Amino acid sequence: MRVAEFDFDLPQELIANHPIEPRDAARLLVVGAALEDRRIAELTLLLRAGDVLVANDTRVIPVRLVGKRGAATIEATLHRDLGGGTWRALVKGARRLKPGDTIEFGAGFAAAVAAKEAEGDVILRFAVEGAEFRTQLDRFGEVPVPPYLHRPLGGEARDRLDYQTIFAARDGAIAAPTAGLHFTPALLAALKAHRIGLETVTLHVGAGTFLPVKVEDTSEHRMHAECGEIAPETAARLNAARAQGGRIVAVGTTSLRLLESAADDRGLIRPFAGETALFITPGYRFRTIDLLVTNFHLPRSTLFMLVAAFAGLERMKAAYAHAIAARYRFFSYGDACLLFPASAA
Repeated sequence: MRVAEFDFDLPQELIANHPIEPRDAARLLVVGAALEDRRIAELTLLLRAGDVLVANDTRVIPVRLVGKRGAATIEATLHRDLGGGTWRALVKGARRLKPGDTIEFGAGFAAAVAAKEAEGDVILRFAVEGAEFRTQLDRFGEVPVPPYLHRPLGGEARDRLDYQTIFAARDGAIAAPTAGLHFTPALLAALKAHRIGLETVTLHVGAGTFLPVKVEDTSEHRMHAECGEIAPETAARLNAARAQGGRIVAVGTTSLRLLESAADDRGLIRPFAGETALFITPGYRFRTIDLLVTNFHLPRSTLFMLVAAFAGLERMKAAYAHAIAARYRFFSYGDACLLFPASAA
């Protein structure tokens, strides 16, 4: 399909720069046979006993670094640990770097440029690794919030808390699975009281979440691989819940992509430990999920392509037009949708 089919105009003032408080006060657009304006806190009214939410428990690590190479300021976002203190990084101003250069990120925390690759990708080799590296990263790094959020150089301290979900438990992401940002202890307690289940899986969100789709046809785009895991007991409980008539509700596109990556042809979820580069566009046959909770996504993005595949492109365009007219808040810190599949319309 042409990437231009997934374009839409978004007023910049609708991009949420900070999350609403409390988180479960965010608006929720139900996209089913009709459009319905609700609140995240009303999920207990929209789901039913026996349904199971599946959330991503990855934790964002402070991998955005600002350093100096001589007088030049260098911004680097580490996105893949290659081992031995070596990382692949997206670097602003990479063209000014050459192999052998040293970037100072803080006292006693520096990296040498080992190699340069395409599109701003740079291989950095740090002088420390392991626990010492993580200590220095916590000291000098910042949470890599998306580039459309207006932040001063060095970031905002509050993002260290704001940009983590209540489910965050396993270090490894460079971006938050943002649908999970809406959940609070009170909402989880209410869901449990209504006998709506909760399971967690892990997909460490990678660099692809920040990269624009630069091709004209979706068939030419290649996703970055991301590491994920579904425990055997989690897979077994999800399969059992669905067999008993419960619906699987993915909390976010990351959970959805991991579940689909682990599914067999019959739709059974298998234990999973490895990488996925699954790219979902209209025409994809979903096997594992029944509903999707997700944020409002960027135009021409792989995430908008995914929700169009699940709920129908024309229905999602209509839903986004409604959201814009109703002044919903967009993107990572914005409001959310509850999507029913196109087949349910």
